Amino acid sequence: MPQITLHQNGQVIQQEVNANSNLVVLAGIKKFPHLKYGCGMGKCTKCTIKVLSGAQGLPEPNWKEQKMLGERLNDGFRLACQLYISEDLVITQDF
Repeated sequence: MPQITLHQNGQVIQQEVNANSNLVVLAGIKKFPHLKYGCGMGKCTKCTIKVLSGAQGLPEPNWKEQKMLGERLNDGFRLACQLYISEDLVITQDF
Protein backbone atom coordinates (compact mmCIF):
# COMPACT_ATOMS: atom_id res chain seq x y z
CA MET A 1 0.00 0.00 0.00
CA PRO A 2 1.32 3.46 -0.86
CA GLN A 3 2.29 5.78 1.96
CA ILE A 4 1.25 9.42 1.70
CA THR A 5 3.23 12.01 3.64
CA LEU A 6 1.54 15.41 3.90
CA HIS A 7 3.46 18.41 5.19
CA GLN A 8 0.88 20.90 6.44
CA ASN A 9 0.98 23.77 8.94
CA GLY A 10 4.32 22.63 10.37
CA GLN A 11 3.10 19.06 10.91
CA VAL A 12 3.96 15.87 9.07
CA ILE A 13 1.05 13.50 8.58
CA GLN A 14 1.76 10.00 7.26
CA GLN A 15 -0.86 7.51 6.23
CA GLU A 16 -1.07 4.39 4.12
CA VAL A 17 -3.79 4.33 1.47
CA ASN A 18 -5.06 1.61 -0.80
CA ALA A 19 -3.44 1.46 -4.21
CA ASN A 20 -5.31 3.49 -6.86
CA SER A 21 -6.93 5.70 -4.21
CA ASN A 22 -7.91 9.28 -4.94
CA LEU A 23 -6.92 11.58 -2.07
CA VAL A 24 -9.90 13.90 -2.47
CA VAL A 25 -12.32 10.97 -2.32
CA LEU A 26 -10.53 9.75 0.81
CA ALA A 27 -10.72 13.25 2.31
CA GLY A 28 -14.43 13.39 1.53
CA ILE A 29 -15.13 10.15 3.37
CA LYS A 30 -12.86 11.21 6.26
CA LYS A 31 -10.15 8.60 5.57
CA PHE A 32 -7.57 11.32 4.76
CA PRO A 33 -9.21 14.30 6.47
CA HIS A 34 -6.21 16.63 6.49
CA LEU A 35 -6.37 17.48 2.79
CA LYS A 36 -8.02 20.75 1.71
CA TYR A 37 -10.37 20.27 -1.23
CA GLY A 38 -13.42 21.76 -2.93
CA CYS A 39 -15.36 20.52 -5.91
CA GLY A 40 -13.48 17.27 -6.62
CA MET A 41 -13.87 17.78 -10.37
CA GLY A 42 -10.77 19.79 -11.32
CA LYS A 43 -12.58 23.13 -11.49
CA CYS A 44 -11.77 25.02 -8.28
CA THR A 45 -8.07 24.21 -7.56
CA LYS A 46 -8.67 24.08 -3.77
CA CYS A 47 -7.06 20.62 -3.72
CA THR A 48 -3.83 21.84 -5.34
CA ILE A 49 -0.81 20.08 -3.90
CA LYS A 50 2.89 20.46 -4.48
CA VAL A 51 4.64 17.14 -4.95
CA LEU A 52 7.86 17.06 -2.95
CA SER A 53 8.77 13.45 -3.75
CA GLY A 54 7.26 10.60 -5.74
CA ALA A 55 6.16 12.49 -8.85
CA GLN A 56 7.59 9.75 -11.07
CA GLY A 57 4.82 7.43 -9.84
CA LEU A 58 2.03 9.77 -10.94
CA PRO A 59 0.30 9.81 -14.32
CA GLU A 60 0.95 12.64 -16.74
CA PRO A 61 -1.21 15.73 -16.08
CA ASN A 62 -4.61 15.50 -17.77
CA TRP A 63 -6.33 18.32 -19.64
CA LYS A 64 -8.02 19.64 -16.48
CA GLU A 65 -4.71 20.01 -14.68
CA GLN A 66 -3.14 21.60 -17.74
CA LYS A 67 -6.00 24.09 -18.00
CA MET A 68 -6.18 24.98 -14.30
CA LEU A 69 -2.48 24.87 -13.33
CA GLY A 70 -0.69 25.71 -16.57
CA GLU A 71 2.99 26.50 -15.98
CA ARG A 72 2.66 25.63 -12.28
CA LEU A 73 2.80 21.97 -13.38
CA ASN A 74 6.49 22.53 -14.13
CA ASP A 75 7.02 23.46 -10.47
CA GLY A 76 5.49 20.22 -9.15
CA PHE A 77 1.92 21.40 -8.56
CA ARG A 78 -0.93 18.97 -9.22
CA LEU A 79 -4.67 18.68 -8.54
CA ALA A 80 -5.19 15.93 -5.96
CA CYS A 81 -8.70 15.29 -7.26
CA GLN A 82 -7.26 14.17 -10.60
CA LEU A 83 -4.68 11.75 -9.19
CA TYR A 84 -4.95 8.08 -8.36
CA ILE A 85 -2.10 7.11 -6.09
CA SER A 86 -0.18 3.89 -6.71
CA GLU A 87 3.22 4.68 -5.12
CA ASP A 88 4.56 6.52 -2.09
CA LEU A 89 4.09 10.25 -2.31
CA VAL A 90 5.28 13.27 -0.30
CA ILE A 91 3.14 16.38 -0.74
CA THR A 92 2.35 19.76 0.79
CA GLN A 93 -0.45 22.29 0.64
CA ASP A 94 1.66 24.93 2.38
CA PHE A 95 2.49 27.43 -0.36
